[in-house]
Amino acid sequence: MSEPNGQEPHAPVHRPEGGRKIKGLFSTQTVEKVGTGTTQRKTISKMYWYCVQQDDGQVGVQALNKNMVPAGSTTLVPQEDFLARYNPEPEMYLKTVYPKMQELAATVSRAEESRQRGALYSAQFDYENALAVDEENVRANFGLGLTYVERGETTKAQDILGRIVGLEAAFAPEHKHLFNEFGISLRKSRMVDQSIEYYTRALSLTNTDENLHYNAARAFFDKGDLEKCRGHLAEALRLNPEHEEAKKFLEFLDSKK
Repeated sequence: MSEPNGQEPHAPVHRPEGGRKIKGLFSTQTVEKVGTGTTQRKTISKMYWYCVQQDDGQVGVQALNKNMVPAGSTTLVPQEDFLARYNPEPEMYLKTVYPKMQELAATVSRAEESRQRGALYSAQFDYENALAVDEENVRANFGLGLTYVERGETTKAQDILGRIVGLEAAFAPEHKHLFNEFGISLRKSRMVDQSIEYYTRALSLTNTDENLHYNAARAFFDKGDLEKCRGHLAEALRLNPEHEEAKKFLEFLDSKK
């Protein structure tokens, strides 16, 4: 059985051996004193984290939610600090967390397949099941938003948009194809103001994607704001002077002067 990213599961290791990176489930403990005087006692609270070592040696740690899957933002911890504070939990990872991660990934994949073949109600069902497990799941939020857009349910799509623009992880480079697709779908569904809101948020987090600037230019053109349209086309061409669509779009605007 492979992990959600296609790699084989393995027990977490405390120290990398033979070039192997840290990956898996770890825990931290916090000791607190409760009460006073003779009634004072110590309590130990334990937190679980899904941890993956980055190429620069730091370790990304992500807390588990109540459903025992990694959820929310990832914090980078220097390797030496990580090794001093985090303890491996291989048995819990292999028996509980890993199967739940696999199940969640399978649910999202099934929803994506349903949406791509036009079975939008089936897609909605599986996306909502995935979000019940991890309400911040990026793929499920984008997918449910696209499902609502494709069904013409603009109010529900707007609600999902509000959730997505608050998820910084949604605009990470690995999700570039998703946030571009979502923005294009908003614009094509004539949700122009929403697409501009969305592109503004995306560009505040990643300002080096020429395609994002090009798509923002399309949205501002649909709104009738030619100055901002030109500004985004110029930025797209600054980032990639060979961007053919941006060059043709700018030529079109010049021909209409």
